[in-house]
Amino acid sequence: MQIEVHLAVILAQRGVSGRALAKHIGITQANLSLLRQGKVKGVRFETLAKICDYLDCQPGDLFTFRRD
Repeated sequence: MQIEVHLAVILAQRGVSGRALAKHIGITQANLSLLRQGKVKGVRFETLAKICDYLDCQPGDLFTFRRD
């Protein structure tokens, strides 16, 4: 089972840079990069809420669940 992260796609669709998003939500670009790549073990609801607010999306737009 795997959670796929679609943050990079949404950033591209919205024309938003990772730098702008990282600055707005208060995390480093390195941590945002890890999140975009799906290499994190978790994300705080507060951070998720800030991402969704800035990108005008829902959490379900950012992630999908895939069975192997």
